Amino acid sequence: MPGLLRGVARTAVVAGTATAVSNRVSRRQAGRWARQEPAPAEQYAPPPPPPPAAAPAPADDMSSKIAQLKELGELKEQGVLTEAEFAAQKSKILGS
Repeated sequence: MPGLLRGVARTAVVAGTATAVSNRVSRRQAGRWARQEPAPAEQYAPPPPPPPAAAPAPADDMSSKIAQLKELGELKEQGVLTEAEFAAQKSKILGS
C-alpha cells in the first residue's frame, strides 16, 4: 500500500505543478496582449465586395425545377405529402 500511495502522491504533485505553470504562462501572455497597442483602424482595409453572381442559364433553371417537381411527385405517391402540401410546394417551385 505505501508504494501505491507514493505513486498517487507523485501524480498529484506533477499535475499540480503542471497546472500552476500553465496558469502562469496564460497570465503572462494575457498581460503581454493587454499591453500591446491596438492597431489603428486605418491599417485594415475593408474586404472587397464580392463579384456579382452570374445569372443561371434558363435551361439549367428549368432542369432543376423539373427535377424538384419529379421529387415532389414521388413524395406524394409515397404518402409523405398531402395533396395540399404538394400543391403548395408545386406553386412555390413554379412561381420562383
